[in-house]
Amino acid sequence: MRVYLETERLILRRFTESDEDHLFALHNDREVMRYLNGGQPTPREVIVERTLPRFVAGGFFAALEKPSGAFLGWFHLRPAEHGSDEEPELGYRLHKAAWGRGVATEGSLALIDKAFAELGARRVFAQTMAVNLGSRRVMEKCGLRLVRTFHLEGFEAIEGSEHGEVEYELLRSGWEAARDRP
Repeated sequence: MRVYLETERLILRRFTESDEDHLFALHNDREVMRYLNGGQPTPREVIVERTLPRFVAGGFFAALEKPSGAFLGWFHLRPAEHGSDEEPELGYRLHKAAWGRGVATEGSLALIDKAFAELGARRVFAQTMAVNLGSRRVMEKCGLRLVRTFHLEGFEAIEGSEHGEVEYELLRSGWEAARDRP
């Protein structure tokens, strides 16, 4: 297992083809997918032919619980489409069993630190639906600040999409200032 990053409770590792069943289960949980596609099921063919190859290619990390090795979900830290390596996007998707336990915050903080300390990021950002209060709280706990609300064009409307999307960011200067505080 190639470990990308380790935290107190998590191992983040690169995805492999053997993660098909993990992704299929996660991406077919209606509650997990509620703010992404309205909770619609994801066919296995989509996981096998599109999702998993993209995850294996890089920027996505399987989140495993220490010491059990249980698959909790995933995180990503990668440039947005047509974006800069200096401005990676942070994302996460976790099983409900991991919700409310600080797992999303723990994994996100570790990736944010890696982005600034090792990867030369000048800005880390994350986006979610405005109504996804749980995800917004994680972003805020990680030091990201709301920078804009916007509406996506050309996507099928799901419940809550009329309120738009939000983008949060943390600049290098903010990360450095937070590290210097006692």
